[in-house]
Amino acid sequence: MERAASSGAGSFIGNAGGFVVLKTFSITDIGKRRKLNQDYVFVSDKPLGNLPNLFIVADGMGGHNAGDYASKCAVETIKEEIGRSLEKNPVKILGKAIEAANSYVRQKAMEEADLRGMGTTLVAATCLQGRYLQVANVGDSRLYVINDEKIEQITRDHSLVEEMVRRGGIDREAARVHPDKNIITRAIGAEDAVVADFFDVELKPGDTVLMCSDGLTNMLEDGEIHMIVSSQESVEKKAEELVKAANHNGGRDNIAVILIEPFVNEVEND
Repeated sequence: MERAASSGAGSFIGNAGGFVVLKTFSITDIGKRRKLNQDYVFVSDKPLGNLPNLFIVADGMGGHNAGDYASKCAVETIKEEIGRSLEKNPVKILGKAIEAANSYVRQKAMEEADLRGMGTTLVAATCLQGRYLQVANVGDSRLYVINDEKIEQITRDHSLVEEMVRRGGIDREAARVHPDKNIITRAIGAEDAVVADFFDVELKPGDTVLMCSDGLTNMLEDGEIHMIVSSQESVEKKAEELVKAANHNGGRDNIAVILIEPFVNEVEND
């Protein structure tokens, strides 16, 4: 199990003197069946370029070490692009970085025979002023917003089975056990051009953000995820319990989890 945690880092926002603190914790696990961990996560609660923070989950695919390389390569390229971007708009910053990652992964796959056919899913987010979330998604890794009352999937899977659900061909229950549920329709590196979906989310007090690979969601029902994340445990304990539960249910794939608990402490201006 690979862990990375950060909490208590803050930055001043706006003219109101709000001091934003994000409690975050990330973890990846190889699971019970795989020999290689192709999931890759990145967490920074400190500014990167013109973004106040950045969170990424990538789930690589491809034979041998190709999937592992694709996920890491995509995330590292996105970090570099965001770090030097002069854009101010978060959508443009994330969008151009994802396009750059797609081009680079695609180029490397064409240059090296061992990397042919590699690609990766990607879900990225930045939390603005502790209250707003800007999300970008390619593939079937997911972002949820969870509170005491409900669990809400914000991203939409780019997968064959999801298309079947949208068209009314099958229901959600059938989708969970469909033999083609792992076939995705979009990925970083799959085509010369990539189209990411973008989502704006207004967070409310008590909300927790969960970003994860399908190694978690294929093993746990939404209700199980909700029960763990809405508990009173620490953010670290919740993330570890999610991984533990996914492995208990079979652990058929690598598992990646990022939890973000945003809140704002108001500080008085002198």
